[in-house]
Amino acid sequence: MSFQDQIKSLFVEESQIPEEFHLGEIHQKEYLCNGELKPWAGEVSEVYSPICISTPEGLKRKFIGTYPIGTDKEATEALDAAIAAYDNGRGDWPTMGIEGRIKCMEKFVYMMSEQRELVIKLIMWEIGKGQADAAKEFDRTVEYINNTIDALKDIDRQSSRFEIAENVVAQIRRSPLGVVLCMGPFNYPLNETFTTLIPAIIMGNTLLFKPPKHGTLVHYPLLKALQECFPKGVVNTVYGRGASVIPELMRSGKINVLAFIGSSKVANDLKKEHPKLNRLRAVLSLDAKNAGIVTKYADIKLSVNEIILGALSFNGQRCTALKIIFVHESIADEFNKQLSGAIAELKCGMPWTKGVFITPVAEPGKPDYLKACIEDAKVHGAKVVNENGDTTIASFVFPAVVYPVNNKMKLYREEQFGPVIPVVPFKNIEETIDYLIESPHGQQVSIFSNNVEEIASLIDPLVNLVSRVNINSQCQRGPDNFPFTGRKDSAEGTLSVTDALRAFSIRSLVATKMNDTNKKLFNEIVKDHHSNFLTTNFIF
Repeated sequence: MSFQDQIKSLFVEESQIPEEFHLGEIHQKEYLCNGELKPWAGEVSEVYSPICISTPEGLKRKFIGTYPIGTDKEATEALDAAIAAYDNGRGDWPTMGIEGRIKCMEKFVYMMSEQRELVIKLIMWEIGKGQADAAKEFDRTVEYINNTIDALKDIDRQSSRFEIAENVVAQIRRSPLGVVLCMGPFNYPLNETFTTLIPAIIMGNTLLFKPPKHGTLVHYPLLKALQECFPKGVVNTVYGRGASVIPELMRSGKINVLAFIGSSKVANDLKKEHPKLNRLRAVLSLDAKNAGIVTKYADIKLSVNEIILGALSFNGQRCTALKIIFVHESIADEFNKQLSGAIAELKCGMPWTKGVFITPVAEPGKPDYLKACIEDAKVHGAKVVNENGDTTIASFVFPAVVYPVNNKMKLYREEQFGPVIPVVPFKNIEETIDYLIESPHGQQVSIFSNNVEEIASLIDPLVNLVSRVNINSQCQRGPDNFPFTGRKDSAEGTLSVTDALRAFSIRSLVATKMNDTNKKLFNEIVKDHHSNFLTTNFIF
């Protein structure tokens, strides 16, 4: 059997799909607005899985279901609901005490966990993520929410005291910013979306939430929990074509925070639509072209193992993926040999295949784009150096190692976001630093070397070019309590458990001059619990 036939055989007939992973069609006919799950009878978007089914007519993408294509009317209703719930900071949610918001969030986590199995299956079917990784995404999201609750308790404990300076007494706390527009990515439709949505909610903001185009149905099982666990208008969903409904929301000038994970171009275009830029805060996680630098002092085997994880986990469809590898020319041949051998050993299959590493890519147009990138590289002098590296069947793209890549190629400049590994030979380490200087991206870099002096000499300049330098390890987001951000066009704002809480809030304080009248006033407010802000309550 040829390799192409082997890949084609991975797509099975529907009857051969294990029973526990079967997914019936899901037709979402409602959306969340102002505390109601409102019925939808309008136009819908059809959802087709990247998983193809083998039929007598050939391979066909599995039809999963439908979801609403909302219009400006529904988006405006959602905006009005969020504005009313915030009520210029006077709404029930923004004025609620931290303890009350935490109780609501704990209830949400409980109800969310009841939908675990269905959400995991939807992640698998909607974006082609392996079962183990889909389960990890769900569980990590639950852990993230619990860690966020703990972090907020810690912040509140530190704020539950008065500060006195220059005869002025004050209490300093964090307060919400207003109405947040939250838009997440397809590659981590649950986890990445919730890393902005959860801290935005728990800090007292009200939300408009637009699910990603690929991964919309993932959130459908959670709408009931969002409705029941938070006051009406706190969370409102927006559906429809982003290019149609989102600019109008921004042009309203009533969005206080844009929380967006996606391309820098889209983020820039959206920000420009806002008429009052000084009032808009942006929390953005954007493009990245993270580089791996393998020096002549590197442990090649270790480097290959980490680069496989960094470049090909979830088919390289990660913003933190290693997307270009610089290898010292003296070890390039051996590196390519070992990398190619390691790729040949990777398990390919459908998301339900036990131990699967390479699955179908999520975006329908991605296989053609990657093929075009490889052809462009060939025109400019590169070739695919691993066996079967240019094999594509329907939505399945077998990983390709392309070498030697140079600055004339798309793969040198563009973020491929897929299972293609460009390898660039270098003579002088300065070549790699020059690349990072000239790159519009500045998220992370990985250095592979066992030479102490070399690593030390690279750390100092690179921490000023990217936000995270990884030594002998892949680029990654976690642990979630570490800061996650980027320089240049890669990010705006910092996300981590604690940093995200700060990103969606602002320090506010109540202060007065120290005299007998004011001290008595403060004491009575605190003693009789007249205020949720001015309080010394300590949350355990």
